[in-house]
Amino acid sequence: MSSTTLSVAIDKKIRRLCLTDFPCGIGPWRQTKNGPDEARTESPDVLLDLLRYPRSPWMYNDTWSPQASDLRELAVREPKRFSKDFILNYFTTIRITGKNVSFIDERLLKFSKLEELVLSGNLISEIPAKHLPDTLKILELRANRLSSLSGLASCPPPQLQYLGLGSNSLGSHQDVCDLTGRHWPRLACLDLSNCNFQEQRLLVATLETLPCLKTLTLKGNPFTMTPSYPGFTVDSLPQLSCLDSSWLTTEERYNFFGLARINDLVEDVASVTLSLTRLRGIPDPLMYVDKKAVEFPVVTYKYFVSYQFFSRHTPDHQGEDGNLDTSSRVTEDNSVRPDPGSDRNTGKNVSALDTADVPAVDAYETEQLSLYATPKLPWSECADLNYTLAYRISCLGDLKKFFTHGLHLNLMEEKILSWPAPSEEAQHVKPSPTKDKKGKSKEKVKTPPKAKNKKKKGPPELVHDPPIRKLLNSVHIPMQSLVQGGQRVSSVCDFGPLHVEPPPKQEEETEKKPKGDKKDKTKDCKEAKEKQKKHTEPQKSPKGKGKDAKKRDMDEHTVPPVPVPPVPVTVELSVELEKWKSVSDAFHSVTPVENG
Repeated sequence: MSSTTLSVAIDKKIRRLCLTDFPCGIGPWRQTKNGPDEARTESPDVLLDLLRYPRSPWMYNDTWSPQASDLRELAVREPKRFSKDFILNYFTTIRITGKNVSFIDERLLKFSKLEELVLSGNLISEIPAKHLPDTLKILELRANRLSSLSGLASCPPPQLQYLGLGSNSLGSHQDVCDLTGRHWPRLACLDLSNCNFQEQRLLVATLETLPCLKTLTLKGNPFTMTPSYPGFTVDSLPQLSCLDSSWLTTEERYNFFGLARINDLVEDVASVTLSLTRLRGIPDPLMYVDKKAVEFPVVTYKYFVSYQFFSRHTPDHQGEDGNLDTSSRVTEDNSVRPDPGSDRNTGKNVSALDTADVPAVDAYETEQLSLYATPKLPWSECADLNYTLAYRISCLGDLKKFFTHGLHLNLMEEKILSWPAPSEEAQHVKPSPTKDKKGKSKEKVKTPPKAKNKKKKGPPELVHDPPIRKLLNSVHIPMQSLVQGGQRVSSVCDFGPLHVEPPPKQEEETEKKPKGDKKDKTKDCKEAKEKQKKHTEPQKSPKGKGKDAKKRDMDEHTVPPVPVPPVPVTVELSVELEKWKSVSDAFHSVTPVENG
């Protein structure tokens, strides 16, 4: 990817205007008074039609500047006025987007009447204010590589009214200090969307010094996910007319009135509530189990959903499980078995379940994320997980990155084999030595004395093997809307259909009676000969059976039924950010212990 300076990119645009070529400029194609060969020349009106006609090859459609088309027509009407300075001073608007511009050089000062400069989607990392014309009123620098405003704030254009800085790596304490009214006395519209500002009170206190600010865009910043946004900003900036592309109403100002004075309630902490409810579509794992099979082991299946989220310490949840026991290892059959040597009490344990079964996340997130799981429920057609967890997250920058990447849900299966426990009588019986006929000692099992009053035996005690966990499927849920101002994401997550494979059929024993093989073979040969005679000899259909034959023929030609597609496994998910709708909501909000 090659970079370029702004003046080089503008020169390429100007050269493509072809201001000195046909039909513009001065040339033999122009009709002049008393000129020779008037039949080969064109009038200015005809030349202008060539520029304006939609199907003309000289039609110019580039929208990098509204003055570009006007300049070409002026080159037809008054070509003698054109000079290099005249062309540069003619432009008031220049839009160079997505052209890999990396630096604004001083040649931009030659555009002495420039009022609007749009440089979105480039590679600019620094804005030298001394290279910007003083006449500039609109400056758009969205989606560049800006990491500091110090260069722009050193000597900003005094007439600037609109400043677009969205989608840049801005958000430091110094960047906040560079947005005061001392630097931007006439700024009326400011775009700081999708930046990294995390301290709402500090930024709003700085924006209060902008005397002419009317339109403000802050969505996409980490602090916008806190409950106090946008109420605190609306009440702190009464001169605002539009916030995040929405006009502020009188009702909104009334609901948030007084929130700016309550500094104790305004915290840069996000409150997230995650809920998982109905789990449907899992096929019955015992549908192919033979009831006449061996009684033991008893196989138990349970299902749950796991996910990774920020660690928490408060037991504010519903359901059996909060943190999942991540101390496990993956076996060859893509299942997970517990590892007795790992620490089960720490939420930071990164095990095989975290790294293999759960989709990978960035390294900076893995250190702060923990694995959670819903209650483990036995199979049913519709299982209500009844799972809700509330989180208090102060690392807002990491939460923004997490929501940008999305949430991964994992459908897990837990299989447990249970065996009958050994009886106490068998454990207490001791063998007694005896002698056989040859005189050798032989152990003889001593039978316990029979009890006189025998009670009926209940179900035997079972000993459970360690659970075997298996990842059935995973799904990715986008969460970008929570970063862009949304309050809730509700989704029916589709894991796709699951198939239960029937157990392999056991081959029937064909050699039960070895002596009767010859008889069976002769019997088979006789049956084969009789069948052959039936096919070779003409058969006469008896009376009254023609309809049955027709029915059999129709049944043979009938189309087999279309198989019903399997039902997908789904689970209902809800992720909600707490937002205050009024000052009373701020007072009645319950704030659990913060989780660092």
